[in-house]
Amino acid sequence: MSSRRQFLRLSLLASTGLLLDGPNVLAAALNATDAIHVVKKGDTLSAIAQNNGVSVTALKRHNRLKSSRILVGQKLSIPPVRTMHAALAPVIAATTKIKVDAKRWRYIVLHHSGIEDGNAKVYDSNHRRRGMEHGLAYHFVIGNGRDSGDGEIEIGPRWTKQLRGGHVRSTKVNNSGIGICMVGNFETRRPSPKQLAAAFNLVDYLQDGLVHPRHKLTVHRWVDINHTVCPGKHFPYSTLKHRYNLA
Repeated sequence: MSSRRQFLRLSLLASTGLLLDGPNVLAAALNATDAIHVVKKGDTLSAIAQNNGVSVTALKRHNRLKSSRILVGQKLSIPPVRTMHAALAPVIAATTKIKVDAKRWRYIVLHHSGIEDGNAKVYDSNHRRRGMEHGLAYHFVIGNGRDSGDGEIEIGPRWTKQLRGGHVRSTKVNNSGIGICMVGNFETRRPSPKQLAAAFNLVDYLQDGLVHPRHKLTVHRWVDINHTVCPGKHFPYSTLKHRYNLA
């Protein structure tokens, strides 16, 4: 089953309440032993990924591959298939209805809101009052349990209409960067486990064919150096770097 078809199947299970995403499921997925595939003549990275139910992006990331080139006899570690976060279901449903120009999107930028209150609707109103064209500056907002669900992914019109972002100072990054905002002030606390799981699963989903192959995953402070602390000192930067092999 292809990775995209697997996502759609899991989203259906999530929407009907049949997808479990609790601590025991997550622990089992994280503790699963990697399978090893020895590359044979005629193998391609995409075929190996498809046969094992993972994405090419995940396979490359897991093996720290910089390209899709593989050699006969090479041993590839197959990452365990993780349970899809249920919060992705509406994102997948909305994305199947639009045409995404993957080559356009060259950045994925993670943010915090800097305040504990708010959701996509509230931030949209605030941004419009500040004169921001198209309102909500981000493409996605992930709730903290106050004004939207803890780990709930809200989809902004900049994603459904495929519009440029307004979430950083850099025009270049706004033009080609997807903004993901987690509600909360991570200068004073860490993201909740559900927020972080939703954010990482959203990034995984976007990386599976919805962004440029050579896109850059980053955070706001790494884009606008010396202008912001976003997403805050308690954001788990080391976890982000380890999971996505960032320098």
